[in-house]
Parts: sequence; structure tokens; C-alpha cells
Amino acid sequence: MEPFAYNLDEADIKRERQKARELRTSQWWKRRCAKAVCYYCKKNIHPRDLTMDHIVPVSRGGKTSKGNVVQCCKECNNNKKQLLPIEWEKYLARIDLQA
Repeated sequence: MEPFAYNLDEADIKRERQKARELRTSQWWKRRCAKAVCYYCKKNIHPRDLTMDHIVPVSRGGKTSKGNVVQCCKECNNNKKQLLPIEWEKYLARIDLQA
């Protein structure tokens, strides 16, 4: 399995970015952020400080859909980068072992 979906062309990426911009303006997204909790670390975060993360990153073949995006804090989003869920879980486990 390839680590990244290299077959994505720039038009695919642009389309997914546009869909993400549109989804961020939806009432559905605003209700998700109003919960003020990061999906990953479960910390309380002010809604305006929450970011949109693709569970399966666009670069790995993920789509911008309600089932593939979550609200998360900037720290988790920056740390997760382009990891798949299983890779993210391994990363978190490794961090817990070091703590």
C-alpha cells in the first residue's frame, strides 16, 4: 500500500479544499464546533479555535464529507498531519509510553 495517494491530481485536491470551505460554513459544522471539544484529545477548546481535520487525509485518498471530518484543536491537527487513524493511534500510544 502506498503511503500517499499519488494519483491525486491538483484538480482533485482543489475540489476537496473547496468542499471543505463550503462545509465549514454549514450549520452542521457550526454545531459540531459549538460542542467546544477536540475530537482527539477531548480537551475543551473555544469553538473559534477548533480546526477541521480529515480523519483519512485528502492526500491519502480521503474525501471531504461529514463522515470523514472532525473538529479538533490545532495541536492535535498539527501532530496528526497526514496520518491514517491506525497510524495516529500508534503515535498516541508511543507518546503515552514516553510520558
